[in-house]
Amino acid sequence: MLSVICEKAVLLQCPCSGGPGMNPLVLLAIVAGIWLLASWTRSVLRKEGVSKMNKIGKVAIVVVLIAAVAAVIAVKYNKSSQETGAAVDVSSGGKVTGQEAGTKNQPAQLVGKGLPALIDIGAGTCIPCKMMAPILEELKTEFAGRMQVEFLDIREDSNLIQAYALRVIPTQIFYDASGKELFRHEGFFSKEDILGKWKYLGINLGDFGGSSQ
Repeated sequence: MLSVICEKAVLLQCPCSGGPGMNPLVLLAIVAGIWLLASWTRSVLRKEGVSKMNKIGKVAIVVVLIAAVAAVIAVKYNKSSQETGAAVDVSSGGKVTGQEAGTKNQPAQLVGKGLPALIDIGAGTCIPCKMMAPILEELKTEFAGRMQVEFLDIREDSNLIQAYALRVIPTQIFYDASGKELFRHEGFFSKEDILGKWKYLGINLGDFGGSSQ
């Protein structure tokens, strides 16, 4: 139970999870700092007068500028993480089989049906996962009857993280026709690279259900 909570917490903190652009703790720290500075300034003004206030005002301006720069950097960092399609960390630290994890999407139930299989595991709110979606649809259509293509969403079944021993999403797992795992890739994977990997693994998709295109 604790591992599932931790895994969900990682997702919620990641920019790819669809959360706010800035870490709430950073924003809270900035607001608290400005509030404390304003309170201290009012206190000093009552005691020291206007001349002291002029000096404090200069210091306050510098502090506010530093806070603003920090906020801008935080926003840009999170934005760049989304735009690069970086994989999302969902590691749980332990490898658990699908049966132990209790998911209906166990590898034994999805693969080993006489066709090579590509299982892509991600989430609907993950940026690189969204980038994978049209590629998976193309592969499913183009290689229908020759390659099994499945997408599994950890938002719908959080046990997938343990069942497939995931570290990040998206993760693409390649299986041969007997259901044996041959290779896995983490992060965005282009259509050309996927087809190239099948070839590298010695799997000719044209051998299944007709000639290759």
